[in-house]
Amino acid sequence: MATSMRPQDNPVDHRPPPKDLTHHLSRATKARQASSMKAFYKYFFIPGIGQLAGGLPNNYYFPFDTLEAKIARPDRWTPTPNKPVDPPSRDDDERGDVAAPMRNLNVGTTSSPLNQPQDTLTVPHTSAQKNPVQKIDLASALQYGTAQGYPPLYYFLRQFTQDHMHPNCPYKGGPEIILTCGNTDGFSKVLQAFSNEWSEEKDWIRDREHLLVESFCYMNAVQAALPRGLGAVPVVLDDEGMVVEGKGGLRDVLENWDFKRGKRPHLMYTVTMGQNPTSGVLSLQRRRDIYALCSKYDILIVEDDPYWYLQYPTSTATNTTTVSSSANTSFNPDVTMFANSEPLPDNWKSSGYPFLDSLVPSFLSVDTDGRVLRLDTFSKTVAPGCRLGWISGQPDLIERILRITETSTQQPSGFVQSIIAELILGPEQKGIADQNLKKDKNGRGGLPTGEGWKADGWVRWLEGLRGNYERRMNHMCKILSSNSHIVKTGRRASLTQALADGEEEEDDEWNVVEKQQIFSFDWPVGGMFVWLKILFDSHPLYHTYAKANQLDRLSRALWILWTTKPYLVLVSPGGIFSPTPEIREAEGWKYFRLCFAAIDEEQLGPVSERLVEGVKAFFKIREKKVIEKLLEEDEVALQARIEGMGEEGGLAMVGGPC
Repeated sequence: MATSMRPQDNPVDHRPPPKDLTHHLSRATKARQASSMKAFYKYFFIPGIGQLAGGLPNNYYFPFDTLEAKIARPDRWTPTPNKPVDPPSRDDDERGDVAAPMRNLNVGTTSSPLNQPQDTLTVPHTSAQKNPVQKIDLASALQYGTAQGYPPLYYFLRQFTQDHMHPNCPYKGGPEIILTCGNTDGFSKVLQAFSNEWSEEKDWIRDREHLLVESFCYMNAVQAALPRGLGAVPVVLDDEGMVVEGKGGLRDVLENWDFKRGKRPHLMYTVTMGQNPTSGVLSLQRRRDIYALCSKYDILIVEDDPYWYLQYPTSTATNTTTVSSSANTSFNPDVTMFANSEPLPDNWKSSGYPFLDSLVPSFLSVDTDGRVLRLDTFSKTVAPGCRLGWISGQPDLIERILRITETSTQQPSGFVQSIIAELILGPEQKGIADQNLKKDKNGRGGLPTGEGWKADGWVRWLEGLRGNYERRMNHMCKILSSNSHIVKTGRRASLTQALADGEEEEDDEWNVVEKQQIFSFDWPVGGMFVWLKILFDSHPLYHTYAKANQLDRLSRALWILWTTKPYLVLVSPGGIFSPTPEIREAEGWKYFRLCFAAIDEEQLGPVSERLVEGVKAFFKIREKKVIEKLLEEDEVALQARIEGMGEEGGLAMVGGPC
């Protein structure tokens, strides 16, 4: 293993080393050798070396002299409180009106946030900086590079991961990292490293491997595993996430494993913060319980956490109706808590930032064995198009993923890595001999001074993003909460029956008025989604479709109705998050995932209103023929509808559910 991959023990690290878990490696990954060409790369950085070894193009022939961008300042957005107690009031300015923070920044609802103060970032062609860990320029970033990542960015993320994100990791040295082309790429490499392909035609069923997932999950991950022959094994969910005890819980699945299906699962895929699609946040105690079972049954945990910094204390207080009740003896507002109102453990090491300290920690914080592989990404903090992320885990496992990277993606895009590096780190001027060089020669970072954001600025940016998404979430949920019921009116059975019951004959007793709930949801404790459950059993045509065993048609009709005028709303049906056909048929059709993140600020309220009006209209449909007419929609009719909308274009472009 390359020396640069090892953490430095300074000061002395008394934590025990992680376990040897290399028996989980796939056959192909065990056989991988270090790239013979990549072995030369560490020699490229020797000052004055005559480079005749590598097949590198000459950097002066790159058609890019500099890379420039206009950059936000890290304090562009207003944070929200970190504590789950004393949440902001529910008045429109503080919780419901997402335009308020925009107005506070002198931006109207029709103006763009791009009108905020900006700075210029410049990545130079060639920097005079000699230290390769501090050198950020196109001459180095656009060349072939080390598979672990562009050195300045790699070393920053490695230190940030160990010191600030996971300071309570219990094994020696803390987690090692490797940069990826986003979490999809990261999970693909994890699958290559820790699962063997299986074929029904060629292999024994006893050799088939399986992947543990939540009963509703991010299906891109499942769809990456299935072609390799892995079986998807769902574990029951609750409002937090994966359940440990009870029927369908993790213990039940593992203890009662049927070996006729193949090997008991040794790999788990889970989204634990803002679970996709249900938005739950797994408590630290639940993590300990899950981890204990994974340790007992020797299971690797793949923790996909693109939403880690999006945890909402206001939702915790909203969902926990007794949170401030004197009868709730388990809740003490004087105790330091995570965003989910869970007290911090005794002797918990601080990250150095109150915001990060307030977040429910990763599985890495309880990873005594070194069996956690965590996927992080810049997709939700910078942009999905960056295709940049990193994997954190024990060094021996990361080293094997490094070998996969050397002969596949090699490294993420040099353009992206250099921009992110310059944004956060900025040009480091120390050690540059010729101070008479133009300042541009060494680039500009993301601050007005030309310096980089550093860790302080990066955390402030994350905190501001959480603030904006929390305000959006509150705005949508407030609208949903106030529209979850419809008013039903009806005639009494008969006047004769009323008189027989000894009741007076009064006009106001001829009508019956009652409220009926038509959907339910929990306020998201994290993430970007609201998991909406439609109470189809209250629909007038429920029994008609239930008798025909066609309840999914009722769900499909609602989805289509939403896409028609005047509603024009597109949501994700629950079926696409169902890892097995059985879950899709039994439960998936009842749910829809709503994303409050991508839509423009000024449209969030109106679109949410149209969504609830669509549900209300759907529950007024009493004739089956109306439902069937909706279901007659086919691609031709849909295309005609889209073309007929012209510039109105109510259906936004979508690139697939994230």
